[in-house]
Amino acid sequence: MRPRRHRSALRAALAACAATAVALLGATSSRADVPPTPTGWNLQWSDDFKGAANTLPSAANWQIDTGHNYPGGPGNWGTGEIQSYTGSTSNLSLDGSGNLRITPLRDGAGNWTSARIETKRADFKAPAGGVLRMEGRIQMPNVTGDAALGYWPAFWALGSPYRGNYQNWPGIGEFDIMENVNGLNSVWGTLHCGVSPNGPCRETSGLGANRACPGSTCQSAFHTYRFEWDRSTTPNQLRWYVDGTQFHSVGQDQVDAATWSNMTDHAGYFILLNVAIGGGFPDGVKGSPTPTAATVPGHPMLVDYVAVWTRGGGGGTDPGGSATLYPGQGGALGGASTSASATTLASAGGANHDGTPYQPQTFTSSGITRTYNGGSTAFDLFVDAGTTVANGQQARISYDLTGDGTWDRTETYQYFATDPAPGYEHYTQSRGLKSATGTLGDLRGGKVRVEVWNAIGNGTSTLGTGNQSTVRIPFD
Repeated sequence: MRPRRHRSALRAALAACAATAVALLGATSSRADVPPTPTGWNLQWSDDFKGAANTLPSAANWQIDTGHNYPGGPGNWGTGEIQSYTGSTSNLSLDGSGNLRITPLRDGAGNWTSARIETKRADFKAPAGGVLRMEGRIQMPNVTGDAALGYWPAFWALGSPYRGNYQNWPGIGEFDIMENVNGLNSVWGTLHCGVSPNGPCRETSGLGANRACPGSTCQSAFHTYRFEWDRSTTPNQLRWYVDGTQFHSVGQDQVDAATWSNMTDHAGYFILLNVAIGGGFPDGVKGSPTPTAATVPGHPMLVDYVAVWTRGGGGGTDPGGSATLYPGQGGALGGASTSASATTLASAGGANHDGTPYQPQTFTSSGITRTYNGGSTAFDLFVDAGTTVANGQQARISYDLTGDGTWDRTETYQYFATDPAPGYEHYTQSRGLKSATGTLGDLRGGKVRVEVWNAIGNGTSTLGTGNQSTVRIPFD
């Protein structure tokens, strides 16, 4: 599952009964949609798993993990789990009623299969001075007792630098939003960070807490699991919730500065959903190996929706009327330049990511109301690949005209092949558009997003931020 594990008055009365009945009805049924965006938040990404029964989830949103490990990564996904992940609709499918189903199965020879998916996007991050909210409405596999031994459903997130490396856990960070083992009526929330074993997050256990699901058991009904990364308070806070009730938190002051920086000062996180069988966590809770002969296959985890919102922060406010925006620290895209700074663009790893953001550095402004002036986007990005030969930085600029979470206009520019001599170069819109979708219009509480990544090459690059790079949007 991940690269380690842990163990570890009459009227008033009638009103209360009515409220309980409504809550239980909502808990046991599928909504088949994402709930309305809460006041003050901005929807960044979501999937409500609508689609025909016995089809795979959206390939635009998700990638499917297969086998017993990542290529070159730890065996058995680093956790000792025994199943092989597949892309078969027997293990992974939409149910036609607005749910994703992840179903562990066992064949006649005793071999287990299941499914694990992860978001294509790997840039979910709290804006500077703001809050990130990752949420899913999920029913755990409805199986308990001996029949559930070895079941290990999870909704979680890994730091983006893990992709393509697979040896840098837990330093890049892991947020376990919901985990459960062996059909127990409990949700676990955990932070993994630092080094393993031991370290500031007490690996391989992590810094975790658990509690029973409110109202109805975790297995018998849907519950909403939420994680928040809050950069609006000092020290920063990580918080875990079930059905709106907080049950765990970790403060920035609970770990050393280097550990916190390593798990937060990168492009962001990607989200995972899976059901493992066996491994360190369920074995540790039971005290002996799982699954057993009594374990019953075929009980799915149901996922109603997954959504990501942000609130506030330097990257989430109107940039003060300026048409010139400055990519800054923490994903901010502001209307005023700040002192010179820089951020690292991850290596393309020798692969071709031309046109498709790969571990991008992402900068966002929202709540923008402006009039489209008929012009076009312009930018001047200060980039340096050092002595690396044949690196190519690429930019994608997107416009959500109404702030509803739909990118109405997306412009992907041709990548810029930097020279192998140390020193910054200017990457501008003169490289030309590679592709564009949609049309521009007036911004009414809208958003602008700038993504920059290495499309080709075998080395990292540096992007100048603060007063080093600019993006000019065609709005008055």
